[in-house]
Amino acid sequence: MLDTAQTGWHSSAWDLVTQLGDADGSAAHPHLALLISPAASARDLSDAVHALCAVHGDHPGLAAEARTHCVQPDACDWLDAVAEAFVAERSYIAQLAAAAGPLPSTPGQAETEAALITSHHAIEMLAKSERRGCATGAVAALVQDWSTIRLLLDHAAARFGVEPVPAAFPPLAETAASIAMLGGTPATERAVSFGAQQLLAQHRALWDLLEARASAREG
Repeated sequence: MLDTAQTGWHSSAWDLVTQLGDADGSAAHPHLALLISPAASARDLSDAVHALCAVHGDHPGLAAEARTHCVQPDACDWLDAVAEAFVAERSYIAQLAAAAGPLPSTPGQAETEAALITSHHAIEMLAKSERRGCATGAVAALVQDWSTIRLLLDHAAARFGVEPVPAAFPPLAETAASIAMLGGTPATERAVSFGAQQLLAQHRALWDLLEARASAREG
């Protein structure tokens, strides 16, 4: 590994978010890889869509909640843009859930519902964090990870006969510049990293849960 002191290069907070996403995000989970493959079953896709609806489908959502509290005033415009994009994403998820039909019958449904409620609450708490940079980092990780989740949603759309809609997030360069600026001090960079890690942990737990449910349906 190159020594940043020797090269004069220092990674930004956005670089940290993308590194975390590459290592621990949805793209690294084997069940998500299965879900976006041609081998994915309709039941597994339906289960995933319903789970995403439970975790991310409710108003106002992570970005809008973070914007409401906005402990980093400089983040407000970027959070506004992300929150607006997620209005369309929630509508898309709801449309997919309706097209996918009822939740597939799976052992342990009560435990699943409890886990999804817990995950939704944890994400809500990240949005309301008073630590400068924490909510920003969580939203940044969500935006970064959503590009992979979008592959799943669009795959489900093709399977269930729904017309895919284009995502409307701010340009990636704008998000990268915003997060680099918002995590510009050591303290806010650590908070951005923490928020990102916590959001990605919730997504990993979601894919773990869906993988276990798929296995239970096969058993």
